[in-house]
Amino acid sequence: MSNNNQRQEQYSLSMMYGTYADILFVLFPFLVIAMQRLWDGNLYQSLMRPDLSVAAAILAGLAIGKFVLGLVTNQDLGRYKERIVFFIALTLFVVLGPAIILILSMTGNADIPGFVAFVQPVLLIVAISLYTTAVSIANILNRASQPSAVRAPGKLVGQESALPEVHPEPSPLDLPRRTGNDAY
Repeated sequence: MSNNNQRQEQYSLSMMYGTYADILFVLFPFLVIAMQRLWDGNLYQSLMRPDLSVAAAILAGLAIGKFVLGLVTNQDLGRYKERIVFFIALTLFVVLGPAIILILSMTGNADIPGFVAFVQPVLLIVAISLYTTAVSIANILNRASQPSAVRAPGKLVGQESALPEVHPEPSPLDLPRRTGNDAY
């Protein structure tokens, strides 16, 4: 495997970990609430309360933010602008709108229909899927908008080189390495 492919694979893996870390941080308070309801013996009531819809609405909002970030970052998207706008509309129509309607309906009514116990987890799964898609698209567009190449090491200005061009890619979760010059 070439060094460039290995770097790209490492970058993709780091982005995946970062994306799922975001999702876990959003879902953590709702996990605590669910564990408390499980402790009290009424876990089914978690599905009949607006908690999962709130989590889905938060993730849908984050997804829309990432889609917009992708649009703003790269100005020359050409035909892909319509696709990103489609994903924004899809997120609004499929997740954010229904989640807000469910939140309002569930907080205003004492009698909640049984289908809500099925719809809320589905909304949350779709929101997670759209958020991961949004992060992937935003990262692809970020990489595409970065300068395409940097001068190869040892190459003089105006001199051609057979060395491959260096493409620096920041790794979001790579921790800096300790050197011997670090002070405590």
